[in-house]
Amino acid sequence: MRAAYRMIVGATVCMAIGFAGCASSGSSSFLYKNYTVTDGSAMAGEGRTVLFKGSPLVLSGTGIKVGDALREVTLTQTDLSPIALTDTTGKGKVRIISVVPSLDTPVCEQQTHYLSEKNKGLDKMVELVTVSVDTPFAQKRFAGEAHIANVTFLSDYKDAEFGKAYGLLLKGPHILARTIMVVDAHNTVRYLQITPELTQLPDLDKAFAVAKSLITAS
Repeated sequence: MRAAYRMIVGATVCMAIGFAGCASSGSSSFLYKNYTVTDGSAMAGEGRTVLFKGSPLVLSGTGIKVGDALREVTLTQTDLSPIALTDTTGKGKVRIISVVPSLDTPVCEQQTHYLSEKNKGLDKMVELVTVSVDTPFAQKRFAGEAHIANVTFLSDYKDAEFGKAYGLLLKGPHILARTIMVVDAHNTVRYLQITPELTQLPDLDKAFAVAKSLITAS
C-alpha cells in the first residue's frame, strides 16, 4: 500500500510539474516553452526543502556541495547493466550531470533537450549525463523518441541510491530534486544548482560556462 501511495503521489507531483508552462519561444524541432529559469539554489541533504508550487517538500540523504568529490554510487544504464557514476564514459573528462524528477513531464523534457541541443558544442568535449528515477526502459524510449544520442541516461529507479547519497531524494513522492551539476576531470563538484522551486528550470547556460572554463583551464 505504501509503495502504491508513493507512486500515486509521485505521479501527481510530476504531472503538475509538467503543465506549469506556456508560450513557445524555440526554433528547433523541439517546441521550447517559456518556463521560468531560476538562478537561485537550494541546499541538498536531510531535512532541507525545495518547493512544489509554493509547498515544501523534504529532501533526504547526505547533502552534496561544491568542492565535494563525486560519490561512488551504482546506477542502471538503459541496457539494464549497472555502472558506477564515477566510471561512465566521461571518466577523466568534465561532466555535466542533469538531474530531473521524471522525463515524462514537459519541464524535465525541456531541461533534457536543452542539455542535448543548446550546449554550444560542449558535447564534443564533455560528457552530458541525465539522472532520474524513471526506469531504464522509459529512459531508452524517451531518448529514442526525442532523437537524443549525445546524453548518457542513468536510472536511479531501484533503491534511489543516487538520491540518498547526494541528498537529492524527495522521500514523499520518491523523485529527485531538479539539479544541475558540473564535475571536473578529477571527479570534484565544481558547480551545483538545486532549483528551489521544482517547477522551474536550472540555469543550464551558467553550467555550460563553468564547464567551458574548466576545459579551458586544463
